[in-house]
Amino acid sequence: MNRFTEGLANRQIMLVDTTLRDGEQTAGVVFSNKEKVRIAQMLDALGVHQLEVGIPIMGGDEKDSIKKIVALDLEASIMAWNRANLEDIKESIDCGTDSVAISISTSDIHITHKLQTSRQWVLDNMARAVDFAKKHNKYVSVNAEDASRSQFDFLVEFALKGKEYGADRLRFCDTVGTLEPFGTVETVKRLIEATGMDIEMHTHNDFGMATANALAGVKGGATMVGVTVNGLGERAGNAPLAEVAMALKYLFNIDVNCKALSLREISEFVALASGRALPVCKPIVGTHMFAHESGIHADGVMKNPSTYEVIFPEVLGMQRQIIIGKHSGSKSIEVKFLEYGITLSEQESAELLPMVRSAAVDMKRPLFDKEVMYIYEDYLREKHRSKGAM
Repeated sequence: MNRFTEGLANRQIMLVDTTLRDGEQTAGVVFSNKEKVRIAQMLDALGVHQLEVGIPIMGGDEKDSIKKIVALDLEASIMAWNRANLEDIKESIDCGTDSVAISISTSDIHITHKLQTSRQWVLDNMARAVDFAKKHNKYVSVNAEDASRSQFDFLVEFALKGKEYGADRLRFCDTVGTLEPFGTVETVKRLIEATGMDIEMHTHNDFGMATANALAGVKGGATMVGVTVNGLGERAGNAPLAEVAMALKYLFNIDVNCKALSLREISEFVALASGRALPVCKPIVGTHMFAHESGIHADGVMKNPSTYEVIFPEVLGMQRQIIIGKHSGSKSIEVKFLEYGITLSEQESAELLPMVRSAAVDMKRPLFDKEVMYIYEDYLREKHRSKGAM
């Protein structure tokens, strides 16, 4: 805890996962119906509060998968995404979702060039859609698309109009990722003060700040955060579920009751289902999250893991790895050999170290354990040969 996170501890924050809607909008990604159902089940078991599961107006397989997810009767709220028109919402009602997201652009660049209409048209269509959804007893998120590039006074007017017709929250969409965290805190704070509405942060990663902006929104007073598994989403993606959940817990002291042991599992499943490999250095869930090669780092983490790990691997069901390579130190070599029941003296590890480093440079990579053992065998042979020559 520090002055930047002061006053945030133990706040109630809700995760809104949109892997099955925005995540599947990643260029080239398609989930099968069975995969969508399984992902929904895994997210629910993980403890995610609300799942945005698709776009019913698409019909066909999309609508079938949404109905199957609704039929599971999960603990999580199930939300469907809609444009601000009644036909979309009728399809969502037919699917039986308890919640609907009603999305329409609020920035002048979108209103002028995409919708080719007026601000008043946006307000009227949004109000009509919200009113219709509320009359069918749905929880309503009114989504301000491209909110981050919208004129603030109009964004307030939009939110208040939605609230007037019964909208339960405003989704602040950073549609093209132009937010920056320093200004986000104040913008969200001002928006809440002006409207009194619950705010969901929906951030994109075009400038690599989706997680930072999501957290900044929470600091500004947002009570919900939109995420996707592995950060899937349009262009550079959305705020990753694992990053947001663990950052809230470890940096803000806000526990969203996410079952951390399952994060790696769902990340691997979605990586396979989406055809998007999980990078080894992916924060939280990447295989190198707990890999240490540098001699100084490895020595520190072996003495006390908290020297170089804020989250311990056991929390995520993962393992710490001591990597033997160019930057290894003698202590790392000693520990590696202990894994195989071999106790090296300080002299032996010191003599092996340059051999190991040289081999890693030649290979241009860390060494496999067997390769390290071969080096050790060569070392012993040379040692015996030298003794015999004396």
